[in-house]
Amino acid sequence: MTIRRIITMSGTILQYNRSAPIIINNFQLLNQPRFTTITRLKHTKALRSEKEKIRTYFVQRYIDYVKNYTKVLETRFPNAVKMYRVFSVGIKDFLRDLKMYITLRIKVARDHGFSKMSRQEIELYTKMPSDMLRIAPVLILSAIPFGNYIIFPLAFLKPRTLLCSHFWSIQQKVEFSRQELTERLRHNKPVFRSLQAQVEIIPDGDIKLKWKRVIASLGSGVHPSPKDVLACKDLFTKEPYQLSSLNYAHLGHLLKMHGLRKSIFRTSKLKYRAFLLLEMDKAIIREGGVNILNAETLRNACHMRGLNGSNLPNQDMRNWLQNWLSVSENIDRTSYSLLLHCPIFFAYNHPQNWVLIY
Repeated sequence: MTIRRIITMSGTILQYNRSAPIIINNFQLLNQPRFTTITRLKHTKALRSEKEKIRTYFVQRYIDYVKNYTKVLETRFPNAVKMYRVFSVGIKDFLRDLKMYITLRIKVARDHGFSKMSRQEIELYTKMPSDMLRIAPVLILSAIPFGNYIIFPLAFLKPRTLLCSHFWSIQQKVEFSRQELTERLRHNKPVFRSLQAQVEIIPDGDIKLKWKRVIASLGSGVHPSPKDVLACKDLFTKEPYQLSSLNYAHLGHLLKMHGLRKSIFRTSKLKYRAFLLLEMDKAIIREGGVNILNAETLRNACHMRGLNGSNLPNQDMRNWLQNWLSVSENIDRTSYSLLLHCPIFFAYNHPQNWVLIY
């Protein structure tokens, strides 16, 4: 079969044979596959865009559902949701401080003391052992199968007894701190009476007269000056007020006055407490004194030393703490007893403390 081609002026190729002539456009032959590919790409992109829109829509609806479901849970089970948040946040804070406490223990062993530690670190070092002891039953019982269903609600109902401060709200911290200090202040009077009872066995002399004036001022409702207290320092380095010379009941009330549990080894426990107090006092002085402490730090420092600073102006708390430090600067290992009795000398008649007791 013979096929003839004729190219016209317009570029059209005419192909024909004798049986059926066919006319084909040259530009259509060259461009038709490329146009088809572009069209397919545009269609694919459009489909993907629609799928993304649908996927985004369902994800957003899912997020809204979860948010609304959380609100539903908070409405229907407010105590359960609150309890979950308390324990989830509290355990994170507790573990953070526990790690820091372990680090501080290593630091103390390495440096053989607290001279390189900050005030905040010493306070944490002092506080963590009691927090660990308090939270231990909850952590142990919660590890027992199904134990958490019992111990967590019970701990939530009795947070002051079964939980430590890491699990308390701000309101609970203020309330429990006030209650704890009130319990401590109830032991001030027995300690003061014990000091009074030993006055007459002191040998006659100038120091006895000075000590009588200190006792008389406390009995009349005022506090002695740091200078008056330091003038009687020798009475606390030997009989009758050295720690080893105090009777068993006096030691017990002294322990409770500092928020410590009574134990058999009362003297050694009080010595360790005095040592920590002295190290915290040194850290305050080392870091710039009372003038750089903010309101919260001042309240905590006063609370730890036996003063209710809840409604006191910052300057009043600074003045009170400075009187304490004036005595603390002159304390050594032989006069720990004097430092432990400073809450009597500077806070026994303070109006803020009497508000809590009466």
